[in-house]
Amino acid sequence: MPSSPPASLARQMSEAAAAAAGQQQYPAGTLYLVATPIGNLSDITLRAIHLLSLVDAVACEDTRVSAQLLRWMGLHKPLVALHQHNEQSAAQGLIDRLRSGERIAYVSDAGTPAVSDPGAVLVAAARQAGIRVLPLPGASSTVTAVSVAGDTQAQGFRFAGFLPTKAAERRTVASTLVGQPHSIVLFEAPHRIRELLQLLAELAPAQTLTVCRELTKQFETVHTARCADLPAWMQADPQRERGEFVLVLHAAPALEQDGDLPTDALRQLRVLMRELPLKQAVSLAAELSGSPRNALYQQALAWKSEADGDDRDEGDGDSGDD
Repeated sequence: MPSSPPASLARQMSEAAAAAAGQQQYPAGTLYLVATPIGNLSDITLRAIHLLSLVDAVACEDTRVSAQLLRWMGLHKPLVALHQHNEQSAAQGLIDRLRSGERIAYVSDAGTPAVSDPGAVLVAAARQAGIRVLPLPGASSTVTAVSVAGDTQAQGFRFAGFLPTKAAERRTVASTLVGQPHSIVLFEAPHRIRELLQLLAELAPAQTLTVCRELTKQFETVHTARCADLPAWMQADPQRERGEFVLVLHAAPALEQDGDLPTDALRQLRVLMRELPLKQAVSLAAELSGSPRNALYQQALAWKSEADGDDRDEGDGDSGDD
């Protein structure tokens, strides 16, 4: 983050923000959730600058990060730390201040509060206390990544965030995300990005994945390819492993008939269904074949329905002969 701007620029920003805010009111005794830039300072909104100039205090995930952001805007406000380790206890102190009539803003280090960042506990406590909560929209790495992914087949998107760090749990959760009719948004740390790409290449090789690195920052990268191709792409340049990652697993293509699934996948599914419960058979078939889990599940249901119908028909015939 650059050093503070000249006083004249800070004053101009404040005046522009106040003018843009118009006649909108910001009542006292209200908690304001303020989105902050995810990397590029110019993504701060004029409304956020104006509101932050009005509040009595700013609650934040990291006081060092937020102090630097406020200084850049030419603002100086009391800061209160509220992060994942103290959110419950810190929330109560803020509720008391809000009840006394203070305006308080909450900001996370980057992006929109309470989306994979702290803030949800504070919002819930304020709501329970009858305190008004108002959001100020702005930067969001989730929405930014979905917009640039261009997933034309998706029926909406699901935010999954960070997967479990333990390998077994990670594989189990990931297997439930592949083959879905909607986009899946994932976050990942640089030291685990290779592992995640390899896992997705195994579970859903034919599905498309958009890898977003350092969104809005100087070395921003957006790359879209089949999951099967991405481990090699990542390995080709060590620089690609650096930074913060947002990934969008594109929706699996809609399948209309048996022929749309590979013959080997169908054969594996039939064999597994003879020995295992339906859901377990589908999960194993998806892992072994790399075919979309949702498509295999729909096919398994269709086969089961046909089999149940045949059994009923045979039973009716036997009772008629008696």
